[in-house]
Amino acid sequence: MRWLLGKRWIWLWLLGAACSCAQAGEPTFVEGRNIFIETGVEAPDRSPTWYASMVDKPYAPVFQMLATQGTQGRYYPYTYPVTLKDLIRFHGHDCEGTIHAADAAWLALRTLFPDGIIDRSVLWGISGDSPCWSDAVAYLTGARVQYGNLGFFRDRRYGHAIVLYRTDTRVAVLATWKRGINNIPGEPVMLPGSIDWKPRVSSAEIEALKGVVKKAGGKPTPYQVDLMRYQQWELVNDILQHPLSESYTAQVIPDFEWSQWIDPAKTVRAPVERTDVRLKNHPYRSSPVDPGP
Repeated sequence: MRWLLGKRWIWLWLLGAACSCAQAGEPTFVEGRNIFIETGVEAPDRSPTWYASMVDKPYAPVFQMLATQGTQGRYYPYTYPVTLKDLIRFHGHDCEGTIHAADAAWLALRTLFPDGIIDRSVLWGISGDSPCWSDAVAYLTGARVQYGNLGFFRDRRYGHAIVLYRTDTRVAVLATWKRGINNIPGEPVMLPGSIDWKPRVSSAEIEALKGVVKKAGGKPTPYQVDLMRYQQWELVNDILQHPLSESYTAQVIPDFEWSQWIDPAKTVRAPVERTDVRLKNHPYRSSPVDPGP
């Protein structure tokens, strides 16, 4: 992969698996200039519950999502909020991976959408094989395997990182955890940076226990199962007591090429055309009351 600045960006589509990008393109819209989207009109669901006890922590992320109206509609004039609670319901349970992926995505999306309005119609995503991470990426971006815009890393070292790619500006961001909260045995941290705060349970402790559980061949002791859950829960809650930039890092990928990052064996041969966003910029009627054609 080339990490060089100043190249000319090219974007091409080949069965949903080839995208070459360099210089930034023009955004689909600029909030307050050629579109007026109202945000914050709905309160995010930050009420703790047994399956999302961490949702009210000071730095639990909230995403302001922009979607299109129905299957063949224009942009909505409002955003809707998404919290960790929403992601957990979609994924099926609360777990360390989904929280990490959401936290990393929040940092990446701040770079891609500085105005805080996340346009799901222009997002692609890459994750590792874990459903915890891929579900978070799919939910936040709208990317799907059948569209050819949800990929899985070719390089397994990136298994607990994500790439979010914005097709209109042609900017891709790699985001992952910093050293100090990483806890996957044998997997390196793929961006520089370490945390400068001390977790109550160290990543080394969690990593060691995960190693023991993995070697148990699916037959760990009941105590080990409970302890691993407790350690992960402690770490997640610890992280959300700090600004997310203290625990995660994000970096723009110069000269990004989709086909170089994804595993071609995990793609759909004939991607389905995504049609729910094609009329997002369709003109309005000439007057509120219009007899039509």
